[in-house]
Amino acid sequence: MKYKIMVLDIDGTLTNSEKKITPKTHDALIDYQERGGKIAIASGRPTKGILPYAEKLDLKKYGGFIMAFNGGKIINCQSGETVFSANLPLKFLPEICDEVYKTNIGINTYEGDCLIAGNGVNEYTMVESNIIGLKIKEVEDFVSYVNFDINKCLLSGNPAEVVELEKVLSKRVGDKLGVFRSEPFFLEVVPKGIDKARSIDNLIKTLGIKTEECIACGDGFNDITMVEYAGLGVGMANANDKLKAVADFITSSNDEDGIAYVVEKFTK
Repeated sequence: MKYKIMVLDIDGTLTNSEKKITPKTHDALIDYQERGGKIAIASGRPTKGILPYAEKLDLKKYGGFIMAFNGGKIINCQSGETVFSANLPLKFLPEICDEVYKTNIGINTYEGDCLIAGNGVNEYTMVESNIIGLKIKEVEDFVSYVNFDINKCLLSGNPAEVVELEKVLSKRVGDKLGVFRSEPFFLEVVPKGIDKARSIDNLIKTLGIKTEECIACGDGFNDITMVEYAGLGVGMANANDKLKAVADFITSSNDEDGIAYVVEKFTK
């Protein structure tokens, strides 16, 4: 098999507009695994927000992987082992909050079954809660409350405000932390050097798989690095233009079983 691993984003890629894996895409990915291919699901979501899709695709049975928090944490679904984890240094939270509190943007992180929300709960915080299936726990003092290890902060708000905050935070902490948009209304703050491409590199080295034996499929801003990195970088028809510009191949949209098409065209 030329391509030994497929790395898949979730929203807008693996799932359709209803956030579901269609039967055709499901069957194609099961067939790929039956023939010896590995699947890694790479998402900005926390681990618990990815697990339902990992279970749907039987990643535990076939030895697949979850790459949560944009690659900040890698889990072997078969063994349950954490292969890699990078924590966001808590010492930077006061600086981040100092800028966030000047805006209407929410600051969020994850604890167990909860989405922790600071600076209020806005409609985009609700979007994240609905996507990942975690209830919201609003806290008054985000910095004091978050005294446990976290892999990232998610800043959620009006897209125009998010763009401006990205500029401010990039200037203030961009040399020490990763700051990037995953959606027009989501700004991710992660440990320096963490992105989906770095995560794939960490994973395939442990598996003895070469870069040219990897397919990466995505649609969003946070998928650009992995699409550039992979031996075959695939952009969905519904992807943003920046990602399409670096992709090796553009497949059909997430509502037209674009992933199933990639499996059929490149792995048979």
